Amino acid sequence: MLKESRLQWLYGGSLVFVALNMVMMVQGIYWLSALPFALGVMLLLFFSLDKLILLLVFLTPFSFKYIHEELGFTMDIPTEPVIVAIMLLFFVRLLYEGGYDKRVLRHPVTMILIIQLLWMFITTVTSEMPMVSFKFFISRLWFVTTFFFLGVYLFRERINMHRFMWLFGSALAIVVVMSTYNHYLHGFEREVGYAMVRPFFNDHTHYGAVLALVAPFFVVMAFNRNGSVLRRRLAMMVFFLFCAGILFSYSRASWLSLIVAAGGFVILVFRLKFRFILAGLILLLGVFALYQTEIVMRLERNQQESSGDFSEHVQSITNITSDASNLERINRWRSAYRMYEERPVFGWGPGTYQFVYAPFQRSEDYTIITTHFGDLGNAHSEYIGPLSESGLPGMLSFIALALAVLATGVKLYKKAPDREMRLIALGLTLGFITYLTHGLLNNFLDTDKASVPFWGMMAILVAMDVFYSKREQRA
Repeated sequence: MLKESRLQWLYGGSLVFVALNMVMMVQGIYWLSALPFALGVMLLLFFSLDKLILLLVFLTPFSFKYIHEELGFTMDIPTEPVIVAIMLLFFVRLLYEGGYDKRVLRHPVTMILIIQLLWMFITTVTSEMPMVSFKFFISRLWFVTTFFFLGVYLFRERINMHRFMWLFGSALAIVVVMSTYNHYLHGFEREVGYAMVRPFFNDHTHYGAVLALVAPFFVVMAFNRNGSVLRRRLAMMVFFLFCAGILFSYSRASWLSLIVAAGGFVILVFRLKFRFILAGLILLLGVFALYQTEIVMRLERNQQESSGDFSEHVQSITNITSDASNLERINRWRSAYRMYEERPVFGWGPGTYQFVYAPFQRSEDYTIITTHFGDLGNAHSEYIGPLSESGLPGMLSFIALALAVLATGVKLYKKAPDREMRLIALGLTLGFITYLTHGLLNNFLDTDKASVPFWGMMAILVAMDVFYSKREQRA
């Protein structure tokens, strides 16, 4: 009888909820529909945090940007509100329970990351626009907290490394299929292709950068003998799907980043000696020094602009004379450098570039897409952006973090205790090479779709180094 009574209450309550929700939806009120999702998130938050993080990973490629003009803030829905809640829970637990694994804290990547965050906080205090910088800093903090500091704990179980990448990759694959199909309906035209990635991505370069970041993992997993034949074939299918997405993104920076990653693959797999790599770099620098005048003249003679033809689009990469996209990047970089010259140590504050760079533009750098109000985006570089916003220490801290991550990945590829882990390390390292190359021309770490895989993949490398190294295995 008691069981039947509970079922009656359950069915009755469900019917009341459905009826009330329908009435409210007719009146244009939709927030009640989100109540079951919110209750589910709350349960996972307190009783199964690892599953909640993995759910967020899957949802991230589908998130969309919500803009509240009256309050002046934007937020990615449904991911960022949940990420904020996770960050708050992390700090509450840290405060009351105390302690974080010292092995993780002593890792070079973690130490540099903490230094970077501390410097970002200092430059937030000295910022030209403290409120803007505070929002930017908090946004960076909730991504790092959730997907790096909590991610390291999540990846103590090796299966979660695969779950993380496959959940993000499978969701991203769905987005690629949808975007490519819409692009197909428009004849794969380059001009309309930029809009085919919306509402999930804000532009084609963002889309291409995220695809290039995760694609290498799937191609190396196709050669993972520990995986089933089905999983290996699926991994190769996902890789080719991502390559198609990158191709039709018409993102030249993404194409270039894959070429650089291919070079990294050759160096790592064939174990080229460092002295040969150094000799090659010296040779390239020597050739440029000897023929720099001829090289610059040749670049200036390149009049090929962005095109729907792939070969012409590739040629436009080196057009620094008439291609508006290339010239506008140069304008942004020069503006950023002038900002650095005026405030070389503390910069203008995290996240402030787009609000303060306009006066630093020069008329000779103007392009047809230049805005005199400086309201069309950031510095288009993960390196030069921090230079203008957080001074020289800001740029150096990012470079140090990048080098530490690559060094960790290379070490794991060479010395991980089994072949599967070496393949994971190889795939993640090549992914970071693509993003760090892409970072020369764009910056997307203020978005959830780039931040979630970037910090999560970094956490995988650190977790592998801390919990699965040979030293730890013997212990």
